[in-house]
Amino acid sequence: MAKQILPTYSICSIADTPVTKNDFMTDRFSHYLEAHKDLHFPHKHSFYHLVFFTEGSGSHSIDFINFPVEPGQIYFMTPGQVHEWDFRKNPEGYIINFSENYISTLVMNARYLDQFVFFSGNAAEQVINIPKQERPQLVQLLESILREEAAGADLKDDMIRTVMIQLFIHVNRLAAPAEKIPVANYNSVLLKNFQKLIDLHYREKKLTRDYAAMLFVTPNHLNALSKHVTGKPAGELIRDRVILEAKRLLVNADMSIAEVATDLEFEDNSYFSKFFKKYTGQTPESFRKSILDK
Repeated sequence: MAKQILPTYSICSIADTPVTKNDFMTDRFSHYLEAHKDLHFPHKHSFYHLVFFTEGSGSHSIDFINFPVEPGQIYFMTPGQVHEWDFRKNPEGYIINFSENYISTLVMNARYLDQFVFFSGNAAEQVINIPKQERPQLVQLLESILREEAAGADLKDDMIRTVMIQLFIHVNRLAAPAEKIPVANYNSVLLKNFQKLIDLHYREKKLTRDYAAMLFVTPNHLNALSKHVTGKPAGELIRDRVILEAKRLLVNADMSIAEVATDLEFEDNSYFSKFFKKYTGQTPESFRKSILDK
């Protein structure tokens, strides 16, 4: 097949360009699909993205994890994640694309979205099946957002932002009931900071001790905390992030395996290939082929 570059789409224009001044768009999902028949798959977004399905079937994937499409399902994506869908029955629902700045303009906390479980960047937490009795409230909120965008009234964006926050809080309560939400304490804050540091430094820092030093704790403490809360040792969280980025880069057919290895700061192509196969069961070449030949 011909080489292609994994496209990264921006808001509104849905083109292979960086984010523009347009920070928000919303639409009915069927109209969005009709207007953007030329979307390439797989692709990445440079914005936050959510879809609520009211009809349809098929499948979609977030960062190479597959999910069935079902009525009543809502999914969320953060910037940079790789997305793909394959519909068997024409879907209907709602779509919202927005930048982080769009929300932070209203709230003082620049990291406001971090508190919602579905904006964790972990695909397994980003797809939520909404109980039937709760769906009318979501539809009501999404219809309100569509009306505000179409009307263009004074303070339209502030009204949309407040309704979106209501939507996020409502879905977050359904995804993580109050009795299951851990009280914010030193350990939970420490783990959150560890995960943020991984996102910032996974290329050049691949050892638990590196992150423990930045967090002013011992490697044993960080490892025990990670295993207690996530079920995975600290080193595995670091490794999972490296593997995820490797997969994202491998989908870009214009990057050689050696270039991917260099980007992720491995010593050489051979070591990277052994690392990737050890933890995925596939060579980088076979993984790339499995995705791009779909």
